[in-house]
Amino acid sequence: MTAQELAQACADALWREDRASPALGMRLERVAPGQATISMPIAPTMVNGHGICHGGYIFTLADSAFAFACNTHGERVVAAGASISFLRPAKLGMRLNATAVERVRTGRSGIYDIRVEDEAGMVIAEFRGQSRSLGTRFFEEAP
Repeated sequence: MTAQELAQACADALWREDRASPALGMRLERVAPGQATISMPIAPTMVNGHGICHGGYIFTLADSAFAFACNTHGERVVAAGASISFLRPAKLGMRLNATAVERVRTGRSGIYDIRVEDEAGMVIAEFRGQSRSLGTRFFEEAP
């Protein structure tokens, strides 16, 4: 099995178990070893009192992309920490794309950078996540 095939198999398994991301209208657009892109439309229920997308939804989108990127190597991995910087508001009707890229993975820990952009490629937020392997695998044998 190639690294890309393993990444896709892990993403498929994780997506089947994920209740939160699909419930928010997210779509897994692309996965590769150490990388993932997820999109999400800004729905009316996501807009706050300022008329813009609540930051918690943007964080959740970035966190989902982070989760899929760090779970592409066959091991089950969770977040150990994360931070986000909001740079521009997102508005009702926009479709946001969060692209996660692995920066370093060593031992049971990793660091991932996630950029959230609108459809025009304008940066909405930058997120950095720290991962920790649970020490378990997605598959006992190759899928």
